[in-house]
Amino acid sequence: MADGERDRDEGGGRGDEELMGAFCRGSEEAFAELFRRYRQPLFGFFRRRVADAARAEELTQDAFVAVLRGKVRYEATALFRTYLYAIGLKLLMAERRKAAFRATFFGLSEREPAAASTLDADVGMREAVGRLERMDREVLLLREFEQLSYAEIAEVLRVPVNTVRSRLFRARTALREVLAAPAPKAAAVGWKAAEERV
Repeated sequence: MADGERDRDEGGGRGDEELMGAFCRGSEEAFAELFRRYRQPLFGFFRRRVADAARAEELTQDAFVAVLRGKVRYEATALFRTYLYAIGLKLLMAERRKAAFRATFFGLSEREPAAASTLDADVGMREAVGRLERMDREVLLLREFEQLSYAEIAEVLRVPVNTVRSRLFRARTALREVLAAPAPKAAAVGWKAAEERV
């Protein structure tokens, strides 16, 4: 089923773009429906990139606040989800700049500690993905986890579609190599299962 068809089925016949248009005209119910549809996917977007679940939740809320504040400037030039993930990526880049600033000036580690309850396979996958070049990592995550199309990824990252294709190929190849390399005993547990999910 296509994304638009799924949106109409779940939203009483209204697609994301139609809901955003209604929200821009003042419908709070339309915003509530968009929030319901995208809260969990957007949280997952941040959670795969930020180790701290509470911070990922804050960034999710920040993204929806940005949608609220930006409704007066919103123009339906792309799919709503592309618009939302572009906001998410801007917030993530700002978060990384703040972390780099803290690391430089306060001597704090830029890497966030993984939660103690996280499974070894998830930690191993996060570390493997973290070793990829930043652009390759974003392309891979947007495609495999957020399931954006090549065109949507190109729009979010502001690169040509062919760049998305080549970066995705490169990222998948590099990830396989990282996962195939000998790993420390603790991290090795469950890596094979994690690789199969990617």
